[in-house]
Amino acid sequence: MGTLTKLAIHGGNKTKTTPFGTGKRFGLEEAKELLEALEQNTLFYHFGGKVKQFLSDFNERYGITYSVATSSGTSALHVALGAAGVSVGDEVITSPITDQGTVIGILYQNAIPVFADLEPHTYNLDPKSIESKITPKTKAILVVHLAGNPCDMDPIMEIAAKYNLKVIEDCAQAYLTEYKGRLTGTIGDYGCFSTNDFKHISTGDGGIVTVNSGLEEDYIRTHAFADKNYERIGNVVNRTPKSLAPNYRMTELQGAVGIAQLKKLDWICDRRNKLGTALNDGLKDLPALTTMDIREDSKCTYWFYMFRLLEDKLSCTREQFCEALLAEGIPNRQGYIPDVVYMQPMFQKQEAYLGSNFPFNLSETDYNRGSCPQAENILNTAVQVPINEFYTDQDIQDTIAAIRKVAQYYTK
Repeated sequence: MGTLTKLAIHGGNKTKTTPFGTGKRFGLEEAKELLEALEQNTLFYHFGGKVKQFLSDFNERYGITYSVATSSGTSALHVALGAAGVSVGDEVITSPITDQGTVIGILYQNAIPVFADLEPHTYNLDPKSIESKITPKTKAILVVHLAGNPCDMDPIMEIAAKYNLKVIEDCAQAYLTEYKGRLTGTIGDYGCFSTNDFKHISTGDGGIVTVNSGLEEDYIRTHAFADKNYERIGNVVNRTPKSLAPNYRMTELQGAVGIAQLKKLDWICDRRNKLGTALNDGLKDLPALTTMDIREDSKCTYWFYMFRLLEDKLSCTREQFCEALLAEGIPNRQGYIPDVVYMQPMFQKQEAYLGSNFPFNLSETDYNRGSCPQAENILNTAVQVPINEFYTDQDIQDTIAAIRKVAQYYTK
């Protein structure tokens, strides 16, 4: 144990003694757009202009031709899966460290989630593990750019081309994230974004699907799948669906807020990148922890920051480390989710629908402990701290100082 400054948890001076910076996410800009939406005398996306404008602005920022608005990020993923043709008995490879929203659409399509392992310090899918999980039933790869850190897309796209698979990008936490100069969400066949209240920009709830083929027929199919498979394109409305699809429409109120929020997106992402980069640089020399691995040719927009403890080099447990860090004034939590997704009761019982093993019984996929050892190790050793665009530079320096203080005190 180091003979350094006494920790606050032991009666020493607290590192962070000032409040973290805060700010208003919504203001008159959103109110103006909302009032205009109400004055249209319709809140239905097809008749109003706000959702259309929101998508047009989004498309311009992302350099794409087509996107579809949805009611949530979860529904965006479901729409992409449906548009990609994922159906009964298909397998979709995805990440075991993600929100439940990533797997809901797979199961609603009566397909089977297959979990590949992760890279230890990007916390993203390992291309080699993806390829090892491919079977004749594999239909798609659903990548998750966790915390705004881009997956290694080049080898993933090569694997997809080799096996004729669709690629869907979960960009819920990855607005304006860049991979080798390309925006995530524009690399795969579809990119899926969330605008719920816990993302870079918020419309309360909502989502967007990018249609990256640039083909009108793919756009029409994707657009229809978000709206009961009705085709509402321009003045043409076809209400004779050929197959089942959900109702995931975005309202004009969400679109209105989105227009104003999108104008703030560049500042939000640039600020988060600056703060997260400073945090990463301020911790990377500590011998008892590992920092996030961000590729030099890429850009992370840090929805949160997560580092890993090397417990064999510490004289404390992760729980003790986190308690000590909290006492220094830095909010944190252990890991990201309680356990890998496949350890949830739904997967352990293989029961997506109550009283039924369908569609799990169409696949030989198992969900045993140890299936993705790197992912499990990440969750067992990770510590997460928040980043917010309203934090000051001093807030980040205080966070760095507190983590360094605790790490150095407990380093063997």
